[in-house]
Amino acid sequence: MPLEGTYEPSPSQWVRDQVELYESSGGTQGTTMRGLPVVLVTNVGVKSGKLRKTPLMRVEHEGAYALVASNGGAVKHPVWHHNLVAFPRIVLRDETREWDMKVRVVSGEERRAWWDRAVEAFPDYADYQLRTDREIPVFVAERIA
Repeated sequence: MPLEGTYEPSPSQWVRDQVELYESSGGTQGTTMRGLPVVLVTNVGVKSGKLRKTPLMRVEHEGAYALVASNGGAVKHPVWHHNLVAFPRIVLRDETREWDMKVRVVSGEERRAWWDRAVEAFPDYADYQLRTDREIPVFVAERIA
């Protein structure tokens, strides 16, 4: 069942622009950042109840996706992290394909495996981890049957 609600664009201009290009092109444009592929994640805002959309680096393995809550190595988690913890359902768009998915935070060996995949896909994640004392959370998104 797809997410329902009113879309509220990000307060960040670059995010609004990326989301608009991604969606208005049907997933044929706006699908990269800094030359690397991105997916578009739609989730429900925990405080507002509105739909939020965030471009994230594409980290895919066997049909599942990692969502890395790096926030560029900031001290705090990105806002979308709290949204996913409270409401672990998303819609994930990978170019022209889109799926309803459930998410979960991974830990231990599973997190290490996904972290390695994430760093391989986007090497800056390793630098982001060095910038912060918090362990950067990794969610895994899997399709809902």
